[in-house]
Amino acid sequence: MTIILSAVYVTGWVGIGFSRDGRMVGSSAMVGWLTKRGHVRIKQYYLQGTDPSQVVPDQGELELQKVPPVVVLHGAMIYMAFQVRFQTRLARQPILLAFSSTYPRRTGYLSRHDDKTTILIDFSRASFSIVDTVSSRRRNHGILGIFAWGLILPLGAIFSRYMRHKDPLWYYLHAITQFLGFIIGFVTVLLGVRLYDKMKANAPAHRGIGIFVLVASNLQVLALVLRPSNLSKIRKYWNLYHHWLGRTALFFGSLNIVLGIILSNSGSSWKIGYGFLLTVILVVVIVLEILLRTRRSEKTVSSPPTFQMNPEHEEFSGSWSLASKSHDELLGSFY
Repeated sequence: MTIILSAVYVTGWVGIGFSRDGRMVGSSAMVGWLTKRGHVRIKQYYLQGTDPSQVVPDQGELELQKVPPVVVLHGAMIYMAFQVRFQTRLARQPILLAFSSTYPRRTGYLSRHDDKTTILIDFSRASFSIVDTVSSRRRNHGILGIFAWGLILPLGAIFSRYMRHKDPLWYYLHAITQFLGFIIGFVTVLLGVRLYDKMKANAPAHRGIGIFVLVASNLQVLALVLRPSNLSKIRKYWNLYHHWLGRTALFFGSLNIVLGIILSNSGSSWKIGYGFLLTVILVVVIVLEILLRTRRSEKTVSSPPTFQMNPEHEEFSGSWSLASKSHDELLGSFY
C-alpha cells in the first residue's frame, strides 16, 4: 500500500502512525521534516510511551518496501510518501496524526507534538470517522476537574468567608456554588474511573486522592443537610468540622489537579493555564483576607471602652450613699 500524507507546513515535523487500539503507546509511525538547511528527512519510529525519550527512531513494526520513502515541500504544503506491506488487507484501521513546530534533534529524537488526533479509516469503504480516543476523554476529565476544584468550589469558599456581612446572600451563593461544584466534581470522578479502566493506568496517588476528595464532598453535602440551628450547643463543633473538612478537600483537590497534569504529560499550556488560575485565586484570597482583618480591627478600635470608676469617686459615692441613708432616716423620724 502506498501512503501519501499532506499537511500545511511551516517548521518542525509531521507524522502518521498506525495503531491497534487508537492509542499512541505500542504504535509505529512515519515522521518527515525538512532540516534548517533544507534537507529532507523521513524516519520510522516505535512509540513505546508518551515521553519523547520513549519515541525510538529507526524502529517500528511497519514493513517498508524497497521503494525509498520521500518528503517533498511544495508551496505551503508538505507531502510525505512511503510504501508499506501489511500481512492482511486493511479494513477499519486507527490512524494517528500529529505535528510539531519544533525541529527534531540531530540524533533523530522528536520534540513533543503541538497537537494530535486519531481517525478511524475504513479502507474497505474508503471512509473515515473521528475516534472518541482516550486523549479526548482525558482532556474532558482535566477540564472538568479544573473547573470544579480550581474555580467553582474555591469561589464557594470565598463567598462563605468574605461575604458574611451580606446576609443571607452569602449563604445562597455559597450553597449554589458548592452544589454545582459537587455535581461537576462527581462527573469528573466518573470520567476518571472510565479513563482508568480504559487506559489501565498506574496512578495510585492520583486515583486515591480523587476518591478521598469525592468522599469529602459527599460528607460536606451531608453536613449541609444535617446542619444544626445557630442556638444548638453542637453548632460550634459542626462549624469546625464543616470549615476544616472543606479546606482540606480544596487543598487536596488542587494538589490532584497538579498531579494529573504531570501524569498526563499535558504540556506547558495546561500548566500555564492552571498556574494563572491558581495565582488569581490566591491573590484574591490574600486581598480579601487583609480587608477582612482590617475591618475587624477597626470595629475593635471603634467599640466604646468599658467604663471604670476612679477609686476616689468610689469613696465619694460610698459617702454619698451613707449620707443619703442618714438623710432618709432623719426624714423618717421627722414624719
